[in-house]
Amino acid sequence: MSTENARQAPSGSRELPAEGLRPTPALTLLASLLGFALIMLDASVVNVALPSMGADLGGGMSGLQWVVDAYTIAFAALLLSTGALSDRIGATRAYALGIALFTLASAACGLAPGLPALIGFRVVQGVAAAVVLPTTLALVRQAYAEPAQRGRAVSLWAAGGTTAGALGPVVGGALTTAWDWRAIFFINLPLGLFALALTFRLPRSPRRPAPLDLPGQLTAVLTLAALAFAVIEEGAVALIALGVAVAGLAAFLRIESGQPHPVVPLGLFRNRTAAVAVAAGSALSLAFYGMVFVFSIYFQQVRDRSALTAGLMFLPMTGLLVVVNVLSGRLANRHGPRLPMLVGQLISVSGLLLMLFVGPDTSLVLTAVLLVPLALGAGLALPPLTAAMMETVPTERAGVAAGVLNAARQVSGGLGVAAFGALVANGFGDGLRASLLISAALLSLTALATTRLPRGGTQAPGPAAVGPTHGGTAPEPSRARA
Repeated sequence: MSTENARQAPSGSRELPAEGLRPTPALTLLASLLGFALIMLDASVVNVALPSMGADLGGGMSGLQWVVDAYTIAFAALLLSTGALSDRIGATRAYALGIALFTLASAACGLAPGLPALIGFRVVQGVAAAVVLPTTLALVRQAYAEPAQRGRAVSLWAAGGTTAGALGPVVGGALTTAWDWRAIFFINLPLGLFALALTFRLPRSPRRPAPLDLPGQLTAVLTLAALAFAVIEEGAVALIALGVAVAGLAAFLRIESGQPHPVVPLGLFRNRTAAVAVAAGSALSLAFYGMVFVFSIYFQQVRDRSALTAGLMFLPMTGLLVVVNVLSGRLANRHGPRLPMLVGQLISVSGLLLMLFVGPDTSLVLTAVLLVPLALGAGLALPPLTAAMMETVPTERAGVAAGVLNAARQVSGGLGVAAFGALVANGFGDGLRASLLISAALLSLTALATTRLPRGGTQAPGPAAVGPTHGGTAPEPSRARA
């Protein structure tokens, strides 16, 4: 654009930066990867800091569970609609809004004077993360028009997020030990400000009309929040919350069955591959995130080790995910998704059963090794089950399918933290064994369901498989990662 034309550009348009600062696909990828890494880091960095938070702010086990689940429930519930928001206001604007809100909420979390305030700010963080996630992938898809280049970019995007999630426990442990738990939130400030600055160098995304299912979204939030209350709290409050959750679920199903553009198209679950993928992904997330929470408590409160030591104990487990994610994609390309899905779930079941032998005197090194099979199985199964689900629905409807799968996994992870935290609060040893057996039983059931999938792993997509999608939320089918 010439200087004269730039002066004449309408006030609502975006001028191209000067030569040398011109937006490039690589710059867009950097911004997207940074945003994705931020929210993945925040999802895993908190666990090892929980005992330090509890010692400083009080609140007991239920308070620590809410620190995790306030973020997770808000994140998961709003993932169902934020793809549509991204379309309506443009991915660049939505990304900037989400990053700005996430950064402010992180600062507020670090300055929180008490546990109720911290939990409230964690809700805001979860809302912001739900806005950021679909926009990061939408920006990558817009920046790379050529399919092969876009596939490589999505792989880098996914690897960056997985790596950030894997490093979260170590980063959290190091920051908590060197300073205190507030540092895990303050670390987001320079990263968030840098990501926000990059948005001023990105091309403005177009706006597209996208329907919003507000009644469905509101009842989803109500149902999930009430369910978390029912699992975490005790006594009459839990019973009332359970009643609200049941009523909310009934209302949600009724609303979605009559909506022309539902946030969760119920017809999706008539597809066997999609239903199994959601069930298996949910069971893996429940086991994985639930065990990370429980063993964070184990290393620090049962074994009386530092937050840094606890973080290092998770490094073999989480670090393996980065490598196995790549290998599982190659295995799925060669044999189809069913085989790695099945093998991965069975490996996770074996790992969960082996952890039954962990006690208060078990070697820390051995405990860290026993955590590895769970991560190995999850890393092996999650990418192909994601790809199988994406390939079983029409391309133009893949966004909503991706949103449903990701939301289901986040919700299950949050419920794993809630349920297993409640179990270990009443006696760590018995609670740990019950948590392991519940996880193993659920994964055994989803593994059995996986054997019923066709050898190719997918069904041919049909026009009625799922409802209309909101663009910008679907991963590339063959490049999806955990």
